[in-house]
Amino acid sequence: MPHVPIDRHLLPNGLRVILSRDDRAPIVAVNLWYDVGSRHEKPGKTGFAHLFEHLMFEGSAHVAKGEHFSLLQSIGGSLNATTWLDRTNYFETVPSHELELALWLESDRLASLLAAMTQEKLDNQREVVKNERRWSVDNQPYGTWDEKLQELAYPASHPYHHSTIGSMADLDAASLADVSEFFASYYAPNNAVLTIAGDFDPPAALALVEQHFGPISPNPAIPPAPSAEIDPIIGAEVREIVPDRVPLPRVYATYRMPTFGTDGFDALEVAVDLLGTGRASRLYRTLVRERQLAQEVTVFAFPFVGGATMFTMWVTARPGVGHEALETALFAELDRLVAEGPSDDELERVRNLHAANVESSLERIGERADRLSMYACLFDQPERVNTEVSRYQAVDAARVREAMAASIRPDNRVVLTYIPAEAPEGTA
Repeated sequence: MPHVPIDRHLLPNGLRVILSRDDRAPIVAVNLWYDVGSRHEKPGKTGFAHLFEHLMFEGSAHVAKGEHFSLLQSIGGSLNATTWLDRTNYFETVPSHELELALWLESDRLASLLAAMTQEKLDNQREVVKNERRWSVDNQPYGTWDEKLQELAYPASHPYHHSTIGSMADLDAASLADVSEFFASYYAPNNAVLTIAGDFDPPAALALVEQHFGPISPNPAIPPAPSAEIDPIIGAEVREIVPDRVPLPRVYATYRMPTFGTDGFDALEVAVDLLGTGRASRLYRTLVRERQLAQEVTVFAFPFVGGATMFTMWVTARPGVGHEALETALFAELDRLVAEGPSDDELERVRNLHAANVESSLERIGERADRLSMYACLFDQPERVNTEVSRYQAVDAARVREAMAASIRPDNRVVLTYIPAEAPEGTA
């Protein structure tokens, strides 16, 4: 595995800076993680973190609306942003000689977004978010699955209960003062990590960071994240059946599990791959190839860091297969892995797959920057990027069985089943 070089710095205003030089290609990635996501939103004011992912591209004091995109794309750069429950990130990859442009754009919107904020921009992006919800959630088959699982797995008082996209009613009610307060609270250098990875001169790059980000004032009173403490076991099986405009039955199952960054998460991440990664995985082999009950299988662990996260899977039935038979077969395979544990050959397979995936990801300079920002933002340990493979490979069969027995059990299970709704009479 390649060793990722890490050079850490801390600006007087609290900005954490990670430099990772790699001169094999003449490109550089700039990656900013802010320690704010939907978890940090107040009741009645959900969706703000995701809204700001959009508003950050609406212009700042010295950058016109849409100019962030046009300036970077005109020099051959790529850029985007994403929102999650625990963070929001912004990133661009540009030719090496354009590093200062990317740094200036990011620093200008951090320093002066509010100076350029208007009611028109808020109203416009509020409608954009609504349309995004219509397209990605309301009008997609099975589109409500993730928000329903969060609602069922976490109580209403928990910060993971609501989805990242938030409530449309809350967004409708949001005032310019509301969103300005949110930005001023969380968008501060002492609540951010800036990573630069790729082909650059470290002293020169650090000087540019100090020049553009150094004058930005910190927020000495960043609100603490709401408590996410929760019992690791739900205490009962929770079920919901959703008749919907879907072509085939699909069964979702989720379990509370240890948080991202813990030994328990690492063990269940191995279980994820044993069950669902690749055509040789247990669920694909049994449900798709051998018994032909399912036409697809997906298994993953959500990388949440607060309280408890979710071990989640779904299986989509083949035509003519009922959801009851599919569910029975799914849980039988889970029980078998808990009872028997994985074989040495299975562990070797997933270890090799995981190592290859990590190495491939770290070869992409944008992904390398993102992982460094992630580990620095969530754990203040960017060095964890160099131990991903060894932590995974340290998981043996006994740890897999122990972790699954602790979490993958009926009294800790949410079962969400989508079934095709019957068309109303008179419709085609």
